[in-house]
Formats: sequence, structure tokens, C-alpha cells
Amino acid sequence: MTTQSLSRRALLKSGVAAGATLVIGVDIAGRVRAEAEKPVVSPLSAWIKIDQNGFVTLVYSKSEMGQGVSTSLPMILADELSVDWKDVRVEHAASTPAYGDQGTGGSGSVAGMWMPLRIAGASAREMLITAAAQRWNVAGTECHAKSGAVWHGSDKLGYGELVESASKLPVPDAKTVRLKKPEEFTIIGHSQPRTDIPAKVDGSAVYGLDVRVPGMVYAVVARCPVFGGKVKTFDATKARAVKGVLDVFVIEPVGRGVHSWGGVVVVAETTFTAMQARNQLEIEWDYGPALSESSETLRRQFRKLVDSNMKVVLQQGDFEAALAAAPSEKKIECDYELPFQAHATMEPMNCTVHVQNDRAEAWAPSQSPTQVQDVISQLTGLSKNKIQVHTPFMGGGFGRRYQADFPTEATQIAKQFRKPVQLVWSREDDMTHDFYRPASYHRLSGAVDADGNITGWRHKCTSTSIAEWWDPGSAPESSELGCTMQMPYLTKSYKLEYLPAASAVPRAWWRSVEASVIGFVMESFVDELAHAAGKDPYEFRIQRLGESRLVKDPSDSRERPLETARFKGVLQLAAGKGNWGKPLSRGEGRGIAAHYSFHTYVANLAEVAIENGHVRVKRIVSAVDVGTPVNPDGIRAQVESAIVYGLTAALKSQITIENGRAVQTNFNKFTTLSMKETPPIEVYIVPSTVAPTGIGEPGLPPTAPALTNAIFAATGKRIRRLPIQPGDLA
Repeated sequence: MTTQSLSRRALLKSGVAAGATLVIGVDIAGRVRAEAEKPVVSPLSAWIKIDQNGFVTLVYSKSEMGQGVSTSLPMILADELSVDWKDVRVEHAASTPAYGDQGTGGSGSVAGMWMPLRIAGASAREMLITAAAQRWNVAGTECHAKSGAVWHGSDKLGYGELVESASKLPVPDAKTVRLKKPEEFTIIGHSQPRTDIPAKVDGSAVYGLDVRVPGMVYAVVARCPVFGGKVKTFDATKARAVKGVLDVFVIEPVGRGVHSWGGVVVVAETTFTAMQARNQLEIEWDYGPALSESSETLRRQFRKLVDSNMKVVLQQGDFEAALAAAPSEKKIECDYELPFQAHATMEPMNCTVHVQNDRAEAWAPSQSPTQVQDVISQLTGLSKNKIQVHTPFMGGGFGRRYQADFPTEATQIAKQFRKPVQLVWSREDDMTHDFYRPASYHRLSGAVDADGNITGWRHKCTSTSIAEWWDPGSAPESSELGCTMQMPYLTKSYKLEYLPAASAVPRAWWRSVEASVIGFVMESFVDELAHAAGKDPYEFRIQRLGESRLVKDPSDSRERPLETARFKGVLQLAAGKGNWGKPLSRGEGRGIAAHYSFHTYVANLAEVAIENGHVRVKRIVSAVDVGTPVNPDGIRAQVESAIVYGLTAALKSQITIENGRAVQTNFNKFTTLSMKETPPIEVYIVPSTVAPTGIGEPGLPPTAPALTNAIFAATGKRIRRLPIQPGDLA
């Protein structure tokens, strides 16, 4: 099976072959340009093509990794264009400079493409209306578009009949083009069948591991099990003797473990052969200084750091005075701890690369095909216009596929072997050489007064800093300081202190990034303050939210309004749907938590039962305010997925370190939530007409604190260290 991609030239040629075609391009600044059978010089991130049969094609530039962008993005386009959903076709863009940044992450695809796609669809619609009006010799204001046609009274002209004349018209000014009002939407806000599902059901969908090209060979890499280690010596005699082995050689590390781990490569006729031969390699490793690191040494370092005088990052009011003035029963100090987490995508890392003398081609299941193109260019010296990157479907991303290590390794191998090479990582490779969510440790101190007001809040935190990993000596980023940027609750004094911990363990972005940590810590601690104040945890949150105000957003560090009415709205909806306050049986409890991340408001309510010292999650209720809900079914699926991911991290999974390496190597030790253990999940969407925001990640942060707050309600025991340990509930 081979993969196919559509370049700009091929796109235009396909239109010419079929007859006249209207093609609309949208640049990343939101400008709209119509082009007919000529090159485009401005960076483009999306194309619309309408052929003479009336079919509409969207060439979209965001990676489809199960989150549904191949459906939600065309829905936006189809609605503004006034076409029937059944007449929309989807193609993924090739990686060329014309499409701009193709990165897919930060829950930003729909939010970022919302206005550009609407403008493109509306512009094409107006051009088609104008073409029809000219043919009928009537005013354009007397015509309207509906279901892929322009109407004037009972007269009708299909879009396919109008594309030739419409393609010759000037494009309307993007600033003045008329966009539909929310009440005019016929597709947006109405669940549509996903465009990627049929191929995934019938087996025709091409994932990275499915790519096959003529003359392809297969490769695996033996990497040092200790982070930062490298090959000292190796003997490949036994490996070369395995039938089907084509070559064995060393690739060197590139960068600080960021681009390539280095190791011994085995190239063979099949992946299985390559893996069997890798088992026969005799390698002496230079383990390096990380050999002495373990989870326990890191924990001791964390404790030492939070015991020390840390760097004050932010201080508002006099926290020390507030704490001193509070009676002992009204103040709390406690520590929270979170471990490293692997991404554990169902499809392990893989990449296929073919490097030739004057060009290169790659098939990379990556969240950033543009980055893949950059890597190949840097390693080969080829200009980017000589490098084509195809982006097949991918079996999960969660931030892992935003890294460049696997395409770098594939390029290093293909550059040396000079054939199409498919590099495949085993599950063990993937689990032990991930870029993990940082481990972190937090000491929270706070006080409330007799009226239940928060008089002081201090947060001392340390972590294996993402910023420090990528750029040693750099300042901490949002992953460390998200608590300052998203603090929703009113407090008379606030103090944040931070110091990074030294670690050789590679780390980067994990689903919801800093919010997965900060959401647990903040929403657990506010629950503790509510208990100290003698208040209902739900009512305490509602009363402490105060007025809307500007907060820094971790995704771009810009100040944005935190709208407390929307924050309260999701809390109220979750509490109402979750029967907050309704009596439960002995040993059962409800917990609630809310968080603002990626411009989206989410509140989760958990209902649990404690049975024989174990927790059973009976129900999760989630309320989300994601702005305009483009595809409601897609939103629910994303929130359900985030909740399962969050429950897994709270109840099951962690990466621990011994002797400088990951202990968990596969799903037998890095356990995940089973279908049997997964509770019923109810997702309620707040109606809205404001611009849509992110939804792939925001459902995760309130999941763990809602769970642990429910456990406290059922047992009186606080869970401050994740995942929940054996004996925590005994």
C-alpha cells in the first residue's frame, strides 16, 4: 500500500483536468486569496476546491491523530460555503512552505482555523452568488446560497455550473465579507459523521506503520537504556548472521537527547528480522552520569528544595502576616507530588524516509510535519522545496509526536543506507525513551478567616523543568508557573516560589501540559481550604471566584480575560447534573473540581464508592464551555478521552526511575484503565456563540482532583500523591 499526497501544483492540475475549478487559499494572517491555475506565493494553510460536479474539497494542514480535525475543520468551511455535508471531500496537505506552520497541538486546530476557514467559505459563497447574479442579470442581494446552489426565486444554479465564471471574479475583502450569524448555521453545532471513520473501519486507513513504498527496508535502533548514555563498543557478528539482515552501523546522538538518542542500527528485510537481530547485538554502553538517578533520589532532592529558600516568582500582599494572624484550625500546610508520565500512544513511534541525491521524501506520523521537513533539511543539506513530507493517520499523539527524535533517527539511517527506510520503535523503545511529563513536588500553605475568605495562599514548587531540559539555565516556563497564570480564586495574599530540580530524564509536553499538574494541586488544595473553613466545597468555589479579570494564558503567556461567569457556569452545570448535595450511601462520596485551560472552562464531578480498601469510580459528570461547539459529538469524544487519560494517571500509571532508566517498559507495568474499570461519563456542553476554544486537553485537569476530593468525602482521607498507592485507602 502506498500513501498519496496533494501538492499545490497537483491540486491545481487536478482542477484543470476536471474542468474549471474555484480554488480559495487562506493565509495564516487570515487573508483570503482566490487563485485559478497559477502558482501561489503567499503562505497558505488551507485550500478550498470546488469542481464542476459541485463537490467541495478542503485540503487541511492539521494532523489527524484521532481528535477529529478532518471532520470539524470541513464542517466550518461547509457551513459558511452553504453546501451539503455529503458534498464535502477532505485531503491532507503536503508539507510545503505554502501551508505555513502545520503544527497540531495545544488544542488549537479549531480555534486557530475558525476565522480563516469561515472567511474562505464566505468569500467563495459571495463569489458564486455574484457569478449567478451576473448570469441572471439581477442584483446579488436578490440571490442567496443554499445546499451547494445559488437561488433567485425559483431559479437555481449549482456551484458546479458557476465555478468557471466565479473563478475569474475578484475575491471579496476579508475584512468586509459577510459571515453567517450563529442562528444561520446549519452544520456548525450539529453532530456530523466523522470523515476518518469509514477508512478506519474497513482497514483502508493508512497509519505510519502501514506505509509501504517500492524498495523499502526496515530498521530498528538499540539505544542505551540509561538516559544520556551512548555506545562504547559493539560486536555485530551474531546480528549480521541473521538471515535478512542488510547492515549494522552506529548513529551518533544529535543534540541534548532532543533530536536523536544515538545507538546501533540494524537494517533488514523485515521489521521482525531487524528486531531479532538487534537481540543478538553485543554492546558495551557508556552509561554516563545519569546511572545514579532514581525516583527516590529525585524525591529527596524535591523535598530539600521545598525546604529551602526558593526563588520568589510572584508576591501579592503579605502572606507571612496573613498566616501568622490565622488561628491554627484555619490554616493548612501540605505537600503534593506527581510522577513522570509516559504518553503511551497506541501506535509506537515510526517514520519512513527516502533520501536521494537531489530530493527526499518522508512519511511521518508527526504533529509537526514542518519540523520533520526542517530536520531532513538540516541533516541532508537539501532545501525544503526538495523535501516532501506526507502525514498519515497516527494512533495517538498527546504531545509525544511533536518531538523530532524519531524522524531524526530515520533520516540519519536513510542518509547512510540510501533506500526508503522505515524506522520502527517497539513498545519497549517507546516507553523507555519517551519525553515524559515532568515529575513535580508542591508545598501548599494557606489560611481562611472566620467568614471563609482565603487570607493567604503560598505555593512552593519544584519540578524537572521542561525549559531546563531544552535550554539549560533558562527560566521556567508555563509548565512550572501555570499556577500563577490561571489562579481563579480570590485571595488577600499570594506567594509563588520555584526552583528547578536537576534530572537527566527527558521531558516535554504531555496532554494538557502544566494544567494536568496545576489542576490537581490547586483544586485539591482549594477543597482543603473549604474544609478548614467549614464550607461546602462547591459553594466555597462559587463564592471565591469574584469578578472577571485578566490572567496570563500558559499557551502563549498573553493576558486574557478569565470570565468568572463562565467558570461558575460549568461548576453549576456539573453540580446540577451530578446531583450535588443529594445524600449517598455509607462509603460513597462526590467530589468536584474545575479548571480553565486552553481558553476553555471545564468542571468535572466524580462519584465514587470505597469497597474493601479500593476505589470504584461510579460516575463522572463533565460540563464544558468551549465557546461555539462545532461538532458536539467530537467534543464529547474528546472530553471522554481526556477523562479516561486523567483517571489512568490518577489510579494506575507512572514512570519510576532506577539506575538512570525507566522501570516501566510495557503495559504490564505501565497499566491503563480497562473498559471494565471505566465509569459512565456524561458530558454536557454549555451553549455559546463566542468563538470556539480548545477541547482536546481541558477535560483532563479537573479529573484527578474531582476523584480525590470524592475519596475524601467518602473516607476523610486526603490523597496528595498520584497515582493512588496501595494502602492509601485502607
